[in-house]
This record gives sequence, C-alpha cells and structure tokens, in this order.
Amino acid sequence: MRRLMALAGACLLAAAPLSAKTIEDQVTTFQLDNGMDVVVIEDHRAPAVVHMVWYRAGSADEQPGVSGVAHFLEHLLFKGTEKLAPGEFSETVAANGGTDNAFTSFDYTAYFQRVAADRLGLMMEMEADRMKNLQLDGEDILTERDVIIEERNQRVENDPGSLFREQRMAAQYLNHPYGTPIIGWRHEMVSLDLDDALAYYRQFYSPNNAVLVVAGDVLPDEVLALAQEHYGPIPRNDALPERVRPSEPPQMAERRISFEDPRVAQPYVMRTYLAPERDPGDQRTAAALTLLAEVLGGSQTSVLPQKLQFEEKRAVYAGAFYSGLSLDDTTFGVVNVPAQGVSLEAAEADMDRVIAEFLETGVDEAQLDRIKFQLRAAQVYELDSSNSLARRYGAALTSGLTIDDVHEWPEILQSITPEEIIAAARDVFDRDNAVTGFLRTAEEVTQ
Repeated sequence: MRRLMALAGACLLAAAPLSAKTIEDQVTTFQLDNGMDVVVIEDHRAPAVVHMVWYRAGSADEQPGVSGVAHFLEHLLFKGTEKLAPGEFSETVAANGGTDNAFTSFDYTAYFQRVAADRLGLMMEMEADRMKNLQLDGEDILTERDVIIEERNQRVENDPGSLFREQRMAAQYLNHPYGTPIIGWRHEMVSLDLDDALAYYRQFYSPNNAVLVVAGDVLPDEVLALAQEHYGPIPRNDALPERVRPSEPPQMAERRISFEDPRVAQPYVMRTYLAPERDPGDQRTAAALTLLAEVLGGSQTSVLPQKLQFEEKRAVYAGAFYSGLSLDDTTFGVVNVPAQGVSLEAAEADMDRVIAEFLETGVDEAQLDRIKFQLRAAQVYELDSSNSLARRYGAALTSGLTIDDVHEWPEILQSITPEEIIAAARDVFDRDNAVTGFLRTAEEVTQ
C-alpha cells in the first residue's frame, strides 16, 4: 500500500504541469451573437480534437405523455438533413478516421466526435447542419422507434435490477420528472410519432440552448472563427421557454417498495434519500455529501463494507453513492447485499446500525485524508483525456453550473472538514425523505 501511495504521489508530481491552475489557463470561453456558449480547452499533446455540442434539454424537459422523446430524438439526429443522407453523418466521421456518438440524460443531450484536429471545421459544418435542418419521414420514425423499444427491452425489461430502479425512482419523485425513466415508459414509447419528435426538436435545438465544447490541439481564436462561420448564422430561438420543472411536494413519510422477480440472482436492500445537488456558487454541501459517500461506501476500506463484509461477514457487498451533478435535487443512496442466511429485513437493520454508529463516532481523519488524496489523483489523471475534460465542462454547464464552479470544485472538496461531513449526513439521513426498496427473489419472499 505504501508503494502504491508513493507511485501515485510520483504520478501527481509528474503531472504537475497540468495542475488545476494550468487547466484554468487553458480554458477559454466565448458567446456567439446568437447566444451559443463556446468552451475551448487547449491540449496540444496530440493532433486530435474532441468536438461536442451539449443541449440544455434532457428527458426531464419533456412534456407529459411523451416520455422517451429526448432519447428518441437523439437517435433520429443520425438520420438525414438537407445536406446529408441518412447515415452519412457517421460514415463521414469514420471516413475521416474519427468516431462519433451521442447520449441523453435527465438534464442534457450531447453529441460528439473525436477526429484529427484539421477535421474540426468539417465536424462543425455537419453538426450545425443537423441543429436546424433535420429531415425526417414516417419510415424514419417507425424504424427508429422499434430500435429504442428494443433497447428498452434489452436494458430494462430483461434486467430486474433496472426495473427495480425505475420503480424506486418513481416512488422517490412523485411530481418531478426525474421519476420518469430517461428511456421512457414503454406504453408511451410505442406511441411516439413524428410530431412529438419535431416538437421537441424545434423547442430545444437552437444555438442559445446549446454549449459547444472543443478540447484538444486547437487555438481559441481558430475555434471561435470556425464557430462563427458554422454556428453563427443559425438564428436564436427567442421563444425558448424558461427551464422550470415541477417541484416535489414535501415528503411526509418514508416510502417503501418491495420488488419481486424470479430472475433475481441476489436480493438486496437499497435506500435513497432526496439530497441537494451542486448549486452555482454554493457547492459545499454537495462536496460534503460526495465525501460522505466515499467514507461510507466508496471502496472496500470504507465504513459499511469494513464492518458488514469483513468484520461481521453479514454482507457480500455494502456501499454508498451520490452524484451531485444535476439541475434539481438528486439522491444519496446506501445499499446492502446480505450474505447467505441473512434476510433483507436483517440486512436493513445492519445497514442502519452501522450508519448510526458512524454518526456517533465521526469521520476517521486518516481515512478522509486518503480519500481526498485519491480524489485529487483521479482529477489529475482525468487531465490526460480530452474527452473527459470536455465532458466535465459540458455536463456542468448544462446542469446549471458555471465555469467558475467547475474550477473551484477540486479545492472545495479538499477543504471539507469532518464536521461538515457529519452535519451533511445528519441532514440527509431523514427517513421521511427516503425510499427504502427490497429487491427479492421469489424464494426469498416465501422464506
């Protein structure tokens, strides 16, 4: 372990020229006249570039009754435009030695290509084309709708853990759209049509609702010139709605679900609590919760696995998780997978007992120092990937944060005290703000 720590320290020293301060100096921002935000991250170590367009629109921005349309439209954008035939976009990227893809979340949809730096202008030309010139017909809709339904079959319907997660999220968010799965409810997906897709496209796909992130072997002035050439002529959408979602009513009591499926190989208990997200200019609570998840269950040396897996041998896995990067309130979760012979009810009691003991004894400062060191190392290693850097900024800016928030985050994490972690834990561990779920096998129910 000492040797590993020493090696990690050596790596940190070796990477010192790419410190957080240096990265701040390598990031340049612009805004085009039509409202499109542009972020340029210089990295001249390889003649390659990552080109990403992020839209401030995800599944949580959908209208009721058309769940899955954001992800559906992501697929449809690879169909034809006024200039490109269906499939020609990706074929052109591949012909130029690059790769491309896209992804949809609750809060954003993003499209990206990784190519040689001298192909950046071509990528912008094609991406700008499909921002406003998408051409769809009924056959495109039917074909791609079958694709996303099959994707749901594979990822959700055939996975009891995914079905369980959907039910837990629906119980967690009664009114907020985070309770609706990103891929959509199947009974609504089968009815998605051309009008649904085009309505979402026309509402949200505009330059003043987008963030262009370019990372790699580029110069800011060159990127700005290309962006003005290709994206600049696209008119802004002055009818873009304010980004306000339905809010959750106050939760008055704990919610509990029990999900049974004969395909479950290993039952477990999971509890998630509503928790604050990273807010612009106010990230300390989210930082404390990030560290709390690591202290409680981020690795095998954390509190829950050490006690339940290794000391008492009453669990085969125990952990905690939290992601503060969201536009609205997120969740903090704990999970316990019991060992053979331990019931789910006993596993829940074990989990609660260890958490209660932790709140009384507090944070082990030596453990916290190790976690902070590991987080710092991970942030430094991430600097080696232009793709990871581009995602860091794109995801943050489309989730309500600012460039300053991104830059300040690493130091905020390092400054959090044990007292702040315990205070955040006491605030978040409110059973009246939680959903407790049992994922059971049929055999476990009958025991």
